[in-house]
Amino acid sequence: MPVAVIAVGGNSLILDEKHKTVADQYAATVETSKHIAGMLQAGWNVVLTHGNGPQVGFILRRSELALHELHPVPLDYCGADTQGAIGYMFQRALRNEFRARKITRQAATIVTQVLVDRNDPAFQNPTKPIGSFMNAELAARKRAEEGWQMVEDAGRGWRRVVPSPLPKAIVERDAIEQLIRAGFVVICAGGGGIPVYQAEDGNLVGLEAVIDKDFAGSLLASSVNADLFLISTAVEKVALNFNKPNQQWLDQLTLAQAKEYLAQGHFHKGSMGPKIQAVVSFLERGGKQALITNPENLERALNGETGTRITP
Repeated sequence: MPVAVIAVGGNSLILDEKHKTVADQYAATVETSKHIAGMLQAGWNVVLTHGNGPQVGFILRRSELALHELHPVPLDYCGADTQGAIGYMFQRALRNEFRARKITRQAATIVTQVLVDRNDPAFQNPTKPIGSFMNAELAARKRAEEGWQMVEDAGRGWRRVVPSPLPKAIVERDAIEQLIRAGFVVICAGGGGIPVYQAEDGNLVGLEAVIDKDFAGSLLASSVNADLFLISTAVEKVALNFNKPNQQWLDQLTLAQAKEYLAQGHFHKGSMGPKIQAVVSFLERGGKQALITNPENLERALNGETGTRITP
């Protein structure tokens, strides 16, 4: 059975500002689970990874509000918490969908650590905003008392920034691969994985950092020799000159074209850029094909009816 690694954005679990609750997020996983079940019926083995940016933000905010009574939650533990919670939502939604379709499969979540290089340049140049906006006075106090690095965000206030190092290895890769072979739908490497580094004594140490979930998904797909790396995002297809009068939707891209358009600045750093870069990395490591589309069009895209397909 061919293996597809699907990377689902954390924002795709939150449809809009009015639908942020846990129940709302679960409803979104139910919709995505229908398409995943359709993929299984079409003969695919599925490995699911997901973003967690908004959910980590919620935990950090709760932690801030409760500081007068409780200890703060370190960032690596926020990652673990969200992997478990989002994994639970997908496990339940998938089990219910499998039962409705009489599919005899199970889903299992692996809380996943991802190895990074402690000397990654990202640690000298933190760029990933996390947590709440705050005024200049509070930002200065956090910088002095906690050692946080802060940036001003487009007049909306100050935010903490943390490093975003490149993923080097999936620590639980062997367990993930065995579950795939046993026929499980595996949910893993959520939020890019929990960033850890290997200390001189060989022990793993958690880090206050965030790994890009598309880069981690790309590495995961390569690590399990996936036949397809599928990024599920907010748009049906990739476009050149996005949201401009001369916008051009793309059905097909070669690796060389993807690299050329990336170099020309067609894909913004905060949106499509990391996704295309993740696809490029997957194909350069020997991947067969990648596909970018939105959740509701997963099955149509697999049938070649929509989405953007990228090949070597």
